[in-house]
Amino acid sequence: MTITLEAGPAGRHGGSALHRVASFDPADHPVPTGREEDWRFTPLKRLRRLLDEPTPDAPGDAHLQWDTDLPAGVELREIGTAEALALGVPAPVDRPAALAMAHSGGAMHLRVPDGRELDTPVRITLTGKDPDAVVRGHLVLDIGRHARATVVLEHSGAAVYGAEVSVLVGDGAHLDLVSLQLWDDGAVHSGHTAVRVGHDATVRSVQVSLGGDLVRMVDTVTYDGPGGDAELLGLYFSDAGQHLEHRLFVDHSQPHCRSNVLYKGALQGHGARSVWVGDVLIRPEAVGIDTFELNRNLLLTDGARADSVPNLEIETGEIVGAGHASATGRFDDEQLFYLQARGIPVDEARRLVVRGFFADLIARIPVPELRERLMAQVESELAETLA
Repeated sequence: MTITLEAGPAGRHGGSALHRVASFDPADHPVPTGREEDWRFTPLKRLRRLLDEPTPDAPGDAHLQWDTDLPAGVELREIGTAEALALGVPAPVDRPAALAMAHSGGAMHLRVPDGRELDTPVRITLTGKDPDAVVRGHLVLDIGRHARATVVLEHSGAAVYGAEVSVLVGDGAHLDLVSLQLWDDGAVHSGHTAVRVGHDATVRSVQVSLGGDLVRMVDTVTYDGPGGDAELLGLYFSDAGQHLEHRLFVDHSQPHCRSNVLYKGALQGHGARSVWVGDVLIRPEAVGIDTFELNRNLLLTDGARADSVPNLEIETGEIVGAGHASATGRFDDEQLFYLQARGIPVDEARRLVVRGFFADLIARIPVPELRERLMAQVESELAETLA
């Protein structure tokens, strides 16, 4: 059992040490060697097909099955790459995302009109049918000014999937975004979710990674004006041989904004691996910022490894608050003893401890059906350890 907690690199003027390049051109994102700071934890061989340019003879019709449930007034349509760029989508920050935009043939554009308050969630389910298919896609979530919406984006089935998700949240709008990575065994997914937060807008993003062979999710947040508020939550459960990686970069370049990051993960089995890297940059002009990031990992068996790297780069002293923390450990023996002393069998005690570990995070998901479903899946994962 290995526990790794590292201090991040020293702050660098003008940008983050983790994501130095944001560009739509794949050539600006060289094929990584594994020695780069933002690739050193990733098993590149397992990601190779999403790092290479498609060959001329590569199949051009690989796709995921789309199923949608759209509330009244919400529009989903296919647009060209030029139209997507005209919307002001943020640039990709890594090679798989840049290739996804360059070779997706356009984008799917979901638009919630200005002032529209949705009573039911937008649901988009993407299902892979071929474990050998390399699929690249670009989704634009465009939330109008003063609109309110919940969007659930679910990934399942089998595929090798590279994705760019551009999230544009208009001034005064509120968005709850839940992204579920519930792939079958063997699936590979590298995704970049780029959130642009408008003036006085609020975003709550939840990343849930439970399935797949390798999942690498990169979330970035930028602000268009003062008063923006971003809450980034995440849950992951890594089994034997599974690699689940989450990287975040919050770029505070506007005054009087807020960000809060909370990610929790559990690991079990030989070769189970999780990577969490959180980077918050507060630029000189971003006065009055309040930010905090926290990652917690629970190691359930020997042979699992959790890497946790929080980074905080501050270039102004005029802030409200800034901090970060990380903790990784085994089951709490005192909690188990307390429960067993009250007649609760050890397996049930372990289940209750894990349930309590994730409960406060799952409770923040705004869709009751999803809360119940995810807790059941966490308990199903745990049952494999207790069997």
